[in-house]
Amino acid sequence: MPVSNPYIYTLVHWVVVGAAILLLMLVVYGLLRAMKAGRSTAVGYALILPWLLGFIIWQIYPFVFSLYLAFTEYDVLTPPKWVGLENFRYMFTKDPRFWPSVRLTVLYSVISVPLGMLGALATATLLAQDVKGVGFWRTLYYVPSVLPAAATALLWRWMFASQGLINTLLAPFYRLLDMQPLSWFSDERLVLPSFVIMSFWGIFGSNTVILLAALKNVPMELKEAARVDGAGSWTVFWRITVPMISPALFYVLIMGVIGAMQNFTAPLFIRTPGGAGTFLNVYVYQQGFTQFKMGYASAIAWFLMIMILILTALVWKFSEAHVYYEGEVRKH
Repeated sequence: MPVSNPYIYTLVHWVVVGAAILLLMLVVYGLLRAMKAGRSTAVGYALILPWLLGFIIWQIYPFVFSLYLAFTEYDVLTPPKWVGLENFRYMFTKDPRFWPSVRLTVLYSVISVPLGMLGALATATLLAQDVKGVGFWRTLYYVPSVLPAAATALLWRWMFASQGLINTLLAPFYRLLDMQPLSWFSDERLVLPSFVIMSFWGIFGSNTVILLAALKNVPMELKEAARVDGAGSWTVFWRITVPMISPALFYVLIMGVIGAMQNFTAPLFIRTPGGAGTFLNVYVYQQGFTQFKMGYASAIAWFLMIMILILTALVWKFSEAHVYYEGEVRKH
């Protein structure tokens, strides 16, 4: 008798997969025990087996397979066809949207990350003060980090629209200067500034919380000793507070660079002029999942990964002379 409810097949599938993984866990446990492994060791390896399988199947395998696809022509519907370096040659020499996308992605990262860090540090410094109702303000400033990214992108798209909130607020200046309202996302010259302004939304969120925690852990004895020696507020902040929170600043910087280079949700919902390019992560999605050029998309993705590695390495090298860890002994 045929099953009328199609969801029963999904249920059966998950039950079978779960039972197979459970059986495999028991097999691993039995093999380890047979090899004279301790009970706790065998149980530990058996329990991490589901995660290990997921990591290999859903992360390691796609990662390696994408490297192979980068050297092929693959449209998802037919088997991959080996083309060697053709994808990279086309990417570097013939694709009219590639280099504008690289420029937009890199400039956005270089501009938005430092500004975001300064804004997050300033906000965290304010929230570190012992004032009435500070708990409410800390909660309020953390809210943006838990809002859905898609909803936030749509909100900013409306705010930057021709008749949106930003142009409405700027209307008196437009009239004073006798100029037309700006077309923020339609003008190639304004695409980058628009996304940089949008990035300020990220100031209020997890970065502020991380820096706030670091600021609260700075020993008050160091600040008081500096003030006794005649140091002013700026000297105390620059010479004591900043070095003490430099590991947190370094973490925020590294994660900010990686996140900015992988910016995806907001530009996916906001159409930009062709000459301005788009963010590389979005361009990978467009090539792979809308134009079905999965091989070319893989080549772009690997180029993006190499760019992120290079920028991260540069930041890491820079940090060696500017990040201080408590109890660290430096060799000169």
